[in-house]
Amino acid sequence: MDMALESYVPVVIFAVVALLFPLGTFFATRLFRPDHPTPLKDLTYECGEVPEGVAQIQFHFQYYMFALIFVIFDVAAIFLLLWAFAWGGLLNSTSPVAKFSIFLFLGIMFVATQYALKKEEVIQI
Repeated sequence: MDMALESYVPVVIFAVVALLFPLGTFFATRLFRPDHPTPLKDLTYECGEVPEGVAQIQFHFQYYMFALIFVIFDVAAIFLLLWAFAWGGLLNSTSPVAKFSIFLFLGIMFVATQYALKKEEVIQI
């Protein structure tokens, strides 16, 4: 029993550090921040220059679409990797549902990739 508990010591240490790190950084920023920042530091930009006109950051919608497509395909790549590991077992199984689900997912991914590539040509990111 003692051997099993000793193997969890690194996990407990990691959990304690993971819980204390946000608290430590929170209090460290309170300790090291200036009490009275200069008026120039309270502005939108801290570059040392006074902004002229309407100081707003404008992002194009295409950047958000590109990020969403990246996240979707990144998650899909994880599923493909898991299926690649289980590929032999799924193809040798007698269940047609397993085979159908693999090929359906690959088909959807192919169509989605073609759509995203065609859409990218139109958007011109």
